[in-house]
Formats: sequence, C-alpha cells, structure tokens
Amino acid sequence: MLVSLTVGKVDAGVAVLLTEDKRLIEFPSILLPPDIASGSIVDITVARNHKSESAAASAFHALQSDIFRTFGQRTPSAPILRCRNATQTSVVLEWDPIDIATAELRSLTLYRNGSKAGTIPKPTEVHSTKLSGLAVDTEYTFHLVLRTSAGTYSSEKLKVQTHKMTDLSGITITPGHMNATLRESLQKTVDRIGAKVVDTVRIDTTHFVCTEGRGPAWEKAVENNIPVVVPDWVKGCEREGRIVGVRGYYLNADPRLRQIGPGQGQPQPQQQQQPPQQQSITSPRTEITPPTPERPTHEKEQDDEAAPPPPPPPKDDEEDSDDDEAPPEPKMQPDEQKVRTEDMKPGADESEDDESEEEDEAEGSANAKAAEAGLPVRPNPGQQAKVEDEGDDASFQEVQL
Repeated sequence: MLVSLTVGKVDAGVAVLLTEDKRLIEFPSILLPPDIASGSIVDITVARNHKSESAAASAFHALQSDIFRTFGQRTPSAPILRCRNATQTSVVLEWDPIDIATAELRSLTLYRNGSKAGTIPKPTEVHSTKLSGLAVDTEYTFHLVLRTSAGTYSSEKLKVQTHKMTDLSGITITPGHMNATLRESLQKTVDRIGAKVVDTVRIDTTHFVCTEGRGPAWEKAVENNIPVVVPDWVKGCEREGRIVGVRGYYLNADPRLRQIGPGQGQPQPQQQQQPPQQQSITSPRTEITPPTPERPTHEKEQDDEAAPPPPPPPKDDEEDSDDDEAPPEPKMQPDEQKVRTEDMKPGADESEDDESEEEDEAEGSANAKAAEAGLPVRPNPGQQAKVEDEGDDASFQEVQL
C-alpha cells in the first residue's frame, strides 16, 4: 500500500506529516530521508509482515510452556503434624519435611487452640518442636500453617491430651554414667512403670539419669535444660505410683529433701495395739462419783419423779435442822476434795455481816447528805430495830415481878 504525505514541520526527533484530508501524523524524523524539509512530499509503503508475526507468536507460546512446566505442574503440599510424645506438662510435636515445590517459602507457624503459639525457625531444617508449661490432664488442639509464594496451606488439626500424674508412660529416660548392676535395675524399673529408655539425648528426653555428671551426653542434657537426676528418682516414681518432683533427686541434692510416702499398693502402717489397761485411760478432767450407799440410784430417781419437790423450809427451821443433823456419811475421794475447797472459802455469815456493814455505811452517808440539803431523812431499818429493842429493854425493867 503506497501513501503520499506532505511534510509540514520537521523537528529534532519528530516530523509532522499532512494527509490529503488535512490530518496530522507524527512520524519519526530519523526514518525520513536526510534532505527532507517543510513542504516536501514523501511516499510511504505499508505492508503486513506475516513471517515476523508467526515467529513472534511461536516464541511467546514457547515461553508460556516453559513457565508451566517449571512452576505449574507441582504445587506445595500441606504439612502433616503428629504427636511424638506427651507428658503431664509438655508435648513434643513433629512433622514431615515440608514440600514447597518450586514456590518460595514465606513462614511456618504453629497454632494452639486457634491462637498463634510461635513461628518455627528454619522450617526447612527443623522438623519438631517441644511445648512446655501445659496443664495436667488437659486436651489441646494444634495445627501448622505454611505460607508460600504459591499460596497458604494448613495441616489437619491434631488433638493431644496431657497425662495424669499417675500416668508414667510419657517419661523418656536417657541413662548416663553408672555401673552395670544399677543400669540393669534401672531398665527393669522403667519396664515396670511403662516408661521408655533412649540411648541418646533427644528432644523428647524428659530426664537424664546418672550417678556422675560427665560425658558429652550429660553436657547436651545440661545445655537443653533436661533434669539430671539419680536412679532413685525412678524408684521413687514406682513407689509413689505417680510422678514425683526432681528437687530432691539432683546429683548434688540433699537426700533429706525427698518426700517419701507409702505407695498406692502398700498398706498403711497399723498402730501398735496397747494392752487393755492402757487403752481405757479416762480423761483427768472426768470425775466419777459413786451413788450413796444408803439407797440405790434407780430407787432415788423413781421417788424423785413420783413426789413433788418439798417447799423450802424457813430460816429458823434451817437453823434447827442444822443442830439436829445426822452424823456425816462417809465421803469418797472427790467429795473430800470438794469439802476442802469449801473450807477455804469465807463463811456465809461473815459475808452477810460484811454486806450489812457496807449497806449501813452507804445509807449513813446518804442520810448525812440529805440532812445538809434540808430533806427528810429515812431511818435505816437496822437502826429502827435497834431502837425498838432498847425501848423493850426499858419497859422490861419497869415491870415488877
């Protein structure tokens, strides 16, 4: 196709071309002949290059196929989470090596009960982790989340139940330096309680048992903060029937700190049987008074229930009855003690005399104050009785017999 155009203006890099219908076309001036100026007419031939178009399309399809074969056929896989070991307060989780295919790894995160527990460092190298500080006999739910440039992939949720204090199956022991006899005894004890023994210190090792603190295994246990205890700790767990504290079973710990109690299968120590004489010991505060020998106790109780209580006798009768009292009955030891304590108390007559004297003094002072104030004075009944007695005496003297 041949097109004739008129050069309108030529600039440094762009030339303005005019069509026959007065339209402007900006055309690179470097493609025009060098002697072109304003007003020149140029012929431009335009044609479709089918050969070049086919070559470009073929190259583009080859590139797309190469990208698909490299990145589109394999995708990252979701991680598979497992429980390696569980104790009363810790859980060890492990998973298969992650497969991110041709994608780029972003992060690998562990979740506990739906909340983020932490990010796994070096996920391509680390394939297990340990969680401590958990509650005893409690169920937890864990899952992993893998984030890559090709998308996010989550593992299936794993439910783990921590052990009870009486469940010793989660104990994993790594033995250290000890004699052969002690090691054999330790192996038998571990088999009886249902625990495990591993030769090397691993992430699921719960206790390192030895009698001497030396060797590379001991150094690794100390580095990983694994409790280093003596073989007696395993014996203590078997005896108690539950996991016991390690404070008193460290290598340099005082044996007196060990809390040793009877096991579950052992009977409680019975108290020593004392002879019958020592068993029937009465309290020193209990006083036993025998009944009066004159009449039986049950007859007295029947008489008391049948007859109503007699009225209290007058004072004169009481005085007479005191003179005519029968000889005292023989008293037992508790009665004699009571009599002795009563002898030490002041008599009733003396206390009454003291009280009467105090009342007379109080009334005398009250009468003196009333006389000073000009108020009528009320005579004391005791004084009035004395005056009457004196008058009777005077009248008695006047009588002639």
